[in-house]
Amino acid sequence: MFVNVLAEITQGSGDAPAFDPFLLIMLAIFGVFIFMMFRKNKKAQKKTQEQQSQMAPGVEVMTSYGLFGTVVALDEAENKVVLELSPGNQATVHRQSVTKIVTPVEEDDDDAVPDDASSLTGTDASGPTGAAGSHADDTVDSTEETVHRPGKDENDKDR
Repeated sequence: MFVNVLAEITQGSGDAPAFDPFLLIMLAIFGVFIFMMFRKNKKAQKKTQEQQSQMAPGVEVMTSYGLFGTVVALDEAENKVVLELSPGNQATVHRQSVTKIVTPVEEDDDDAVPDDASSLTGTDASGPTGAAGSHADDTVDSTEETVHRPGKDENDKDR
């Protein structure tokens, strides 16, 4: 069919023009689509190859079925990886089932929430006025305790 369309374009018919811009645009879109598919496939292969080269004993990984473990041994000949899932528990999986190398998340101290909220509210520990004992009612304790009710959980708001 494609050969017939090309032959019709090159020969041209008596009434129809030899150049069809719609067909040219469709072929260009098809070409770009094919190019993008090959490019995406090539990037995925490069990423997989890079990950496989980083895999060594002692590296923490995640498998395609969600198991996290540490690589104990690699068997290049049979494409097997021995993972230690927990101390004393090992599993042998296919090398391609290891889909992700887990990198430890570094905690940023700048984003950490302090123990008290005084630095967030602009007040010091003595109260909003800055002077201890300047409240109108000294008998009222400024620290409120959170009461935990059995059977009432924060996650169970529908009860």
